[in-house]
Amino acid sequence: MSRTHFVGIAGIGMSAVARVLLARGLEVSGSDSADFPVVAELRALGATVHVGYDAAHIRGAATVVVSSATKADNAELLAAGLAGTRVLHRSVALAELLTGHRAVAVAGTAGKTTTTAMLICALQAGGGDPSYAVGGEPMGGAGNGHHGSGELFVVEADESDGSFVAYRPHAAIVTNIEPDHLDHYGTAEAYAQAFRDFAATVTGFLVVCIDDPGAAALVGTGDVRTYGTSASADLRLLGLATDGNGSSFEAVLRGSSLGRVRLQVAGEHLARNAAGALLLAVELGLPAAQAISGLESYAGVRRRMELKGTAAGVRVYDDYAHHPSKVRAQLLAARDMAGAGRLVVVFQPHLYSRTQTFAAAFGEALSLADEVVVMDVYGAREEPVAGVSGALVADAVTKPVLFEPDRSKIPHAVVSRCGPGDLVITLGAGDVTELGPQVLSLLEAS
Repeated sequence: MSRTHFVGIAGIGMSAVARVLLARGLEVSGSDSADFPVVAELRALGATVHVGYDAAHIRGAATVVVSSATKADNAELLAAGLAGTRVLHRSVALAELLTGHRAVAVAGTAGKTTTTAMLICALQAGGGDPSYAVGGEPMGGAGNGHHGSGELFVVEADESDGSFVAYRPHAAIVTNIEPDHLDHYGTAEAYAQAFRDFAATVTGFLVVCIDDPGAAALVGTGDVRTYGTSASADLRLLGLATDGNGSSFEAVLRGSSLGRVRLQVAGEHLARNAAGALLLAVELGLPAAQAISGLESYAGVRRRMELKGTAAGVRVYDDYAHHPSKVRAQLLAARDMAGAGRLVVVFQPHLYSRTQTFAAAFGEALSLADEVVVMDVYGAREEPVAGVSGALVADAVTKPVLFEPDRSKIPHAVVSRCGPGDLVITLGAGDVTELGPQVLSLLEAS
């Protein structure tokens, strides 16, 4: 990988690998469909990045890296095939970077990014300098990829296309397992089997959340340690409390208290994520007090309940949640954060296949809000499916709801539904994230 070209370099997973290569002093180029903000960051680090795809861009590359989002007719992918240039999937390229390191992987349907970022904080607090590649941008400008001086390399293991079996980590965490990405797997059983296959690649020990039935099913597959509120957990969360200011719990490892963990982030799901990171760090040999100190310094990840601003007494947040369980967990936490205020949610369904499968579950989760505005589906890599739109989700919501397919009308619809003291969240994995600043501008002008 002395000279690597990335097709779709601005993607969160692709840019993480590119950052690691750049930090190692290797030559990196890439291209993407638009001049995204991360493009300027990668250029500043030394990458040559093109806007638009062209066969000429791969000239001189020793390796071309693609992702599952790369279309088969992409000009650069076709050119690499004609030239006989080595083509690697992003996960395989990342697996190559793990050579010479002790790999630690974090997997699960939900919570991968936050748990990975929390684990990195815990390890850094112990004086370590782990390398990492995470599917989000930690607050504080650390970046989503880093080449460290330590032996550990922490990776977020994305299961969406089954490629997470490439890493063969020494240790791993599985936060939960619920059916998702059925456009790739076909059935819930095939999805669950992928995690069993992943668990089989772990060469040391596996950490799982015993509170989640899907993850708990991995107990007995090897050297497994568990965390959760259950009495059977190796690391138990006792006295779990959460409010608008954060979360806390007493961490008890096999009957011995490690101390109380006080997090800056709110939500029971985030407390469980922290417990998983704590258990893995301690099992790796890190002193518990240092790991807890690191967890307490965790300030969040961009697009994970990220505060975009406050105007006219209304707080506006943005969150990446795009699976029913993620939406439910985040809205439960947001309810605490809203206090006496109302919770107004803008939801953008992600993928036609996911919308078709989970419309009713999305509606149930979104009904935790006081007011809901549903956008049309963000198709991403998928073509439209007849009869599948955001209306399927809106029809399943039991609270006041508006289905608005015209995105230009969304900010006004939100502002008309909120007032001082309320909390607004834009939810989804697509371009819904762009609406928060527009809502704030309208509120400031009102």
